[in-house]
Amino acid sequence: MQVKICGITTKEGAHSAVEAGADFLGFVFAKSKRRILPEQATEIIRGLPAHVKSVGVFVNESKEEIQRIAQLTHLDYIQLHGAETPEFCASLGLPIIKAFSIKQEKDLDVLKDYDCDYYLVDSPGVQYAGGSGIPFDWDLLQSKQLPQEQLILAGGLTNENVSMAIAKINPKIVDVSSGVETDGEKDPIKIKSFIETVKTYPYQANKTSRSEENGCIHITR
Repeated sequence: MQVKICGITTKEGAHSAVEAGADFLGFVFAKSKRRILPEQATEIIRGLPAHVKSVGVFVNESKEEIQRIAQLTHLDYIQLHGAETPEFCASLGLPIIKAFSIKQEKDLDVLKDYDCDYYLVDSPGVQYAGGSGIPFDWDLLQSKQLPQEQLILAGGLTNENVSMAIAKINPKIVDVSSGVETDGEKDPIKIKSFIETVKTYPYQANKTSRSEENGCIHITR
């Protein structure tokens, strides 16, 4: 199981995440309280080890600006969190993570229209796109045949609930931001605890088996 720590704004936060074992770091270039300037992100990304992948988060941004920032910062992935179309995603010519806000079961139907590297399912935003810090109904994901090996689960994850999320959904990656913060800042202790919980989850003792009935995937242990 891999971990993405999103909303990185400082070298200290990035260092804490890397030291704790994060696999992806997210940098928000859209309107957000965690927004970072491309120049600042460039400095942080320059110091990352090769195995830690950088992700730039954009919301309904122009193709030209996304490509400009991607080139400047040397991003590994582009995360699109707005109303970007499948055609727009394909036109970027970059590795894509497409985010989808899940309110009800039918919101998952649109995933099949996109050809991207990862599909991120998240809680609906409140003030901004995504980042509400509140989990959505994970049971909605169990009624659909989803690309598990390309699935990123986000939305209100914490050290206290991430094991339950993994047991229910078994995503490829779990994505956390506010769940590892204290007073709006990345907390090294919370980051370490969260990643340890994910990385030490007893996968071998609780292997997931799936059976398909009536077009649904049922996860049993």
